[in-house]
Amino acid sequence: MSSNSSPPPSCWTVDWTPPLSSISCLFLWCTGEIVLSIYLWGILWSALVILLCFYSLCRISPRLSKLPGWISKDGTVNLEKELKECAGRVFVDSQPEFCLPERELLDLSTIDVILISNYHCMMALPYITEHTGFTGTVYATEPTLQIGRLLMEELVNFMERVPKAQSATCWKNKEIQRMLPGPLKDAVDVWTWKRCYSMQEVNSALSKVQLVGYSQKVELFGAVQVSPLSSGYSLGSSNWIIQSHHEKVSYVSGSSLLTTHPQPMDQSSLKNSDVLILTGLTQMPTANPDGMLGEFCSNLAMTIRAGGNVLVPCYSSGVIYDLLECLYQFIDNANLGTTPFYFISPVANSSLEFSQIFAEWLCHNKQTKVYLPEPPFPHAELIQTNKLKHYPSIHGDFSSEFRQPCVVFTGHPSLRFGDVVHFMELWGKSGLNTVIFTEPDFSYLDALAPYQPLAMKCVYCPIDTRLNFHQVSKFLKEVQPLHVVCPEQYTQPPLTQSHRSDLMLELQPPPMPYRRCAVLNLPFRRCYERVYILPELANSLVPSEVKPGITVATVSAVLHSKDNKHTLQSVPKPPPAAPSKKRKRVIEEPPATLAPKPLLSGAVPLEAFLATLQKHGITEVKVEETGEGHILHLQAEDTLIQLEEDGTHIVCDNNEPLRTTLRDLVLRFLQKL
Repeated sequence: MSSNSSPPPSCWTVDWTPPLSSISCLFLWCTGEIVLSIYLWGILWSALVILLCFYSLCRISPRLSKLPGWISKDGTVNLEKELKECAGRVFVDSQPEFCLPERELLDLSTIDVILISNYHCMMALPYITEHTGFTGTVYATEPTLQIGRLLMEELVNFMERVPKAQSATCWKNKEIQRMLPGPLKDAVDVWTWKRCYSMQEVNSALSKVQLVGYSQKVELFGAVQVSPLSSGYSLGSSNWIIQSHHEKVSYVSGSSLLTTHPQPMDQSSLKNSDVLILTGLTQMPTANPDGMLGEFCSNLAMTIRAGGNVLVPCYSSGVIYDLLECLYQFIDNANLGTTPFYFISPVANSSLEFSQIFAEWLCHNKQTKVYLPEPPFPHAELIQTNKLKHYPSIHGDFSSEFRQPCVVFTGHPSLRFGDVVHFMELWGKSGLNTVIFTEPDFSYLDALAPYQPLAMKCVYCPIDTRLNFHQVSKFLKEVQPLHVVCPEQYTQPPLTQSHRSDLMLELQPPPMPYRRCAVLNLPFRRCYERVYILPELANSLVPSEVKPGITVATVSAVLHSKDNKHTLQSVPKPPPAAPSKKRKRVIEEPPATLAPKPLLSGAVPLEAFLATLQKHGITEVKVEETGEGHILHLQAEDTLIQLEEDGTHIVCDNNEPLRTTLRDLVLRFLQKL
């Protein structure tokens, strides 16, 4: 296949349910008047992987056209037109489809707010805002919105290159699916999968996003305030604080403590949380990012020196900035100054430009370069010196300027669509070439499965800067939340490494784990509510000291509640009746507002009260001690007096003068408010 030939079209489907470490949460904040539903979004898709995928139509690719269709061993199920076998694996040959975020547990039209953690987490947003009746608000930072738009635009562009072939539907029948080989038979909710959205739907969805800045407080219906904090993972990536006047919930997803290009993680604002919801930890806890960068550079240099080409399947934003910066420092030392580097993506130019203009979202070292002025990222110099060239596709200028050996950065990391498919077909038959996987979202073995047999070398250098278990344990000790909520997988070692206790969370008190579709009550209960009082009402209060240093006052007011804010207002006086000469009928006068009875405070001392009774001629008193106070039996008067901490009761039958006298004697020892 020549370098300027058209790439084979891409077809893929999805079958994988992601680890709970990346599943979004629905957070309900309940008050006396409203239930505020907040969708905490920390994922790319509900499922976006490639175990079942088949990347091109057999009638286009000569190699794939010769692959046999799948027929059950007993011959009862024939799906030759939908399923193809390649190197012992069975794949779906169909239009691309995507598994959507969880919809079984909740009605997405009832969601009030969606909080987006980073631009990798918003790829399914058009499915939510355009097809579920969602009428709420979406909050995200500006880099999250703009780079998320680029990633969605790239995805739509990739999908539009795929011929509109017929969709595979028969294999989704439950009865047929049970007889399919794994993992096809284990695919979840296959009938809910959808085709890719259009650019019109992308623009409509993003028009509903409201931009916020770090530490900006956004009030939601008067019930709570939400605020994004830098998570240190990518440009504009955020952790979220959800806070009322008395409670604080932190949502930590996709965070990094490493020194890379984004602003460092804001840890101090996460302190004193009642509950910290933790998710989005690294998918590669045993792979050190710095070590992976070193392996990436060394394997790249070895391949170029041997006369081969290097293919790097990657996203158009994120880790690629760090890879280019690493190569900028490595090229001259490795004598690779004449090797061309190509970045191919429909949004390549926009991505490189956006990375340079979001200066306020970068780390301090890169911010200072802007004011020198210098470009914060070194790939600007690589472009100026023609060491790095970027193209929207493999057609056009790239076809005429392309030369080998070279390094190509292109998408998609799944190897199921995009220009990467062309290079896999072009270079896959030569052992001189190397494909280097750096994105941790996909299993490289599954990504390569449809291309087998493959002669080119494969190197797996996953670069995942998100928190590992050691870092998150140290982080939690510093912020000290009262309770931690996390996926169940974080509380136990991996199944394949059951002896690795260092690959799990061990906290005191133990974290609260959750599973897919689980409903979890967060361990805090709202005990207080803030109420405001108007100045004129406050001026009318007459405080009284009930104990040394404790002063109270009674208030008669009207409680006014609006937007979950409560205000005490003065009781309105009834308007005076208008004078009238003629009176056709009797009009009832409004009842007069009675003054509130004074409140009583204090305790009745037993000895002093007995002495007072004796002065008033009551001498035959029998005292009985109880768990709550004392009972005084006035034998001659056949009367009982119960003296307790929270009240005094006088039981006196048919002797109103005596009851009144005893009441007045008790009131002598109490303070009126």
